[in-house]
Amino acid sequence: MTPELIAVLAVIAVALAFDYTNGFHDAANAIATSVSTRALTPRVALALAAVGNFAGAHLGAGVAKTVGDGLVTLPTGVASLGVLFAGVLGAIAWNLITWYFGLPSSSSHALFGGLVGATLLSAGGVVQWITIAEKVLLPMVLSPIIGLTLGYLLMLAILWIFRNGQPGKLNRGFRWAQTASAAAMSVGHGMQDAAKTMGIVVLALYTGGFQSDKSHIPGWVFWTSAAMLAAGTYAGGWRIIRTLGRKIIDLGPPEGFAAETVASAVLYFNALVLHAPISTTHTITSAIMGVGATKRLSAVRWNVAGNIVIAWVITFPAAALISCVTYLLVRPLFG
Repeated sequence: MTPELIAVLAVIAVALAFDYTNGFHDAANAIATSVSTRALTPRVALALAAVGNFAGAHLGAGVAKTVGDGLVTLPTGVASLGVLFAGVLGAIAWNLITWYFGLPSSSSHALFGGLVGATLLSAGGVVQWITIAEKVLLPMVLSPIIGLTLGYLLMLAILWIFRNGQPGKLNRGFRWAQTASAAAMSVGHGMQDAAKTMGIVVLALYTGGFQSDKSHIPGWVFWTSAAMLAAGTYAGGWRIIRTLGRKIIDLGPPEGFAAETVASAVLYFNALVLHAPISTTHTITSAIMGVGATKRLSAVRWNVAGNIVIAWVITFPAAALISCVTYLLVRPLFG
């Protein structure tokens, strides 16, 4: 095998490994609310999320093209594959660190931070800061604000519409409704997160000389990325599921339905209309906070929320720093 082929295969391998960690790290995004409200059993919820992620991956071509073409300009030759390799490894490392501490950080921003960190140290690599600001940093600020606001407003509407309903019947009805909202959430997660892995794989194929068009996504890339994300999701990320489902607020079925509905709507709009790679973690977490605030502000455990926000803020630079160190170590292998 040629050095280029070996390097491309190495990048694809770590990209799929990232996809798997993304699945079990972000499984909480799709199922935490449904599990905590007992709308679904944990294994049924995970299976539903895995199927939804697999389906959603096939709808995320727009996001994949944004990731694969526009965030960074890589150096030429095999050195570019070293940048991708180190960047993805940095994202995997940060995913594992935050998973260990049960913090629902963004796998997306870990990946972007990893790519930026490795690119900064490479000779000839250029970070497209304007695109990063428009497609990553601005959505990073806006999506939680939108998720929190819409979650608050939708929950107010639900409370008003069903103000005369019997709590027992309402809970049973919303448990059924959560099956649909959880499925929608998992499809949205697949649109966003599997697409990011697809973008990395296509970028590796293009820079390695095995594909002439960096916007084309081969069929096998769809299927492998979707399958790895689904497998990781089914493995479950119970530490983060407990944080999202129980530690921010005490969720009931109406609150869970409202949070999932808002988050999935934001994910769909960004993936299908704007082609913007946003964080599913930021979106669902902020929606949960907004829903909880309708009870009373003290219903949200703001100390837990504060720790989550800190993890959000440091994810990009932390992953970038890890990938810088990783790139210095692996650079001789991609000379």
